[in-house]
Amino acid sequence: MDTNRNPSVNNVFAIAGIVIKEMYRRKDFYVLLTLVVALTLVLGSVSFFNDQHIVRYVKDACLLMIWLSSLVIAITTTARQIPAERESRTIFPLLAKPVGRGEFVVGKFMGCWLSCGLCLLVFYLFFGLLSASREHTVPVLAYFQGMWLHWMCLGIVVALALLGSVLFTAPSSNATICFIVVLGILFAGGHLNGIAIQMRGWRGALVYAIYYALPHLEWYDVRELIIHNWGLIDWVAWVGATIYAGLYMAFLLACAWLVFRRRTVTL
Repeated sequence: MDTNRNPSVNNVFAIAGIVIKEMYRRKDFYVLLTLVVALTLVLGSVSFFNDQHIVRYVKDACLLMIWLSSLVIAITTTARQIPAERESRTIFPLLAKPVGRGEFVVGKFMGCWLSCGLCLLVFYLFFGLLSASREHTVPVLAYFQGMWLHWMCLGIVVALALLGSVLFTAPSSNATICFIVVLGILFAGGHLNGIAIQMRGWRGALVYAIYYALPHLEWYDVRELIIHNWGLIDWVAWVGATIYAGLYMAFLLACAWLVFRRRTVTL
């Protein structure tokens, strides 16, 4: 690729590279990784967990901590991106150069999303080693499918948090709202259609509309398949889930760009 003919691509990846370097200079990932490893090893050291059937509970606890840690990293890292640039005034020279607001938004997204992917790689490597030590086998393809879908889910979360960062001035309020929305979708999103069936009139129609409008993050939580070694996900469904996530990321990023381009950047 001739980089001189693709200044937009250069700008996007330059901004993404800065985000990745910044993320690994912070202690968030290292603290969460240490916490996941320590808690998992403590659970695994308890004598009754030597039972091969009980080992699944160790895997369940480890994957749960990986999901929670990855959500913390994705939301907190993304929520502070634009407010931090504004506070340190680095956003002004960036936008004063030939860097469009769309390139700025996409660059921030790519940096946060790739950072989450690198974190997931480390988390799932530890999980694979844990499984191999207990079950003496590692279903690599199943773990790859699970990690990929997890990463796709985090892509939607990152895009949502980035949209929140141009809507809300305080990173804390943005992060809090994102956590509530994401956890609400994960735990209740899949049940809204069942609730809509029991409701009549415009209320049922409204709940149905919300059900179809929400990004179904719960589709990407395939922990049960990994924990119980239920085999591979159908590849057609896997590709479909990937495309669905890509479309939602594009939609949320387009919304973030539309809001950001109309907003005056001030201190």
